[in-house]
Amino acid sequence: MWRETLILTKRSLLVTLRNPFSFIPNLIISVFFLLVYTSGLSGISSLPQFGGVDYLNFILPVSIVSGAVGGAGGAGQALVKDIESGYFARLLLTPVSRTAIVLGPMLAGMLQLFVQTLLIFGMGFLLGLSIPAGSAGFFLTIVLALGFGLAFAGYSVGVALKTRNAQAAQAGTLLFFPLIFLSTTFVPKELIEAEWLKIAATLNPTTYIMEGMRAVLLRETIDWSVYTQGVLVAAVLSIAMVVFAALNARGALKK
Repeated sequence: MWRETLILTKRSLLVTLRNPFSFIPNLIISVFFLLVYTSGLSGISSLPQFGGVDYLNFILPVSIVSGAVGGAGGAGQALVKDIESGYFARLLLTPVSRTAIVLGPMLAGMLQLFVQTLLIFGMGFLLGLSIPAGSAGFFLTIVLALGFGLAFAGYSVGVALKTRNAQAAQAGTLLFFPLIFLSTTFVPKELIEAEWLKIAATLNPTTYIMEGMRAVLLRETIDWSVYTQGVLVAAVLSIAMVVFAALNARGALKK
């Protein structure tokens, strides 16, 4: 199964590389967010609630999470193309593991986000990013990004298998964009005035992903409790979305 998963992951990556315009716009948007937010909102980091941290470090997780929505979400779009072209139906006629059929696009989406995250970090360093925790903060952020990328890729693949329609699959992934802004996107939770928005941020899983990244990016001493919460949320989401994709794959087999 793992060999088949590796082959299908490689195929999905090659398909993405042959069509770079499927991921370049999303990368540009993520970098655009980083540039605009850093330039326009960096002054608010002087407020006491920020504790003297650099706003570039604070806003960087937003670019990474938004990259997951478009980058890892492309796994579903690629799968819809396979369904529409008939490749998916032919693949089901082979003895390939059904788990590999689901995991291949998911892992490809996760790896795509990995590359995007490295490029976003590169842009951050060009803007003067400095990670107080050093290389540990960098690698721990990558780990959390990969976990969230796998979760979102699973959601994207599940929606694609459920709808079998490119427009519906794209609409399903775009629903996650509001979740980014119903969170501690621009300021810490203490600075959110609307009570309903505080409640939404508390219930929003992306809050814990971004706060987990900030726990290793903002200060020299890593806040392990906050980071662990982010890892746990990413792990639960990943497991749930793998199950979601697998159930919809089973439904696709019956059609």
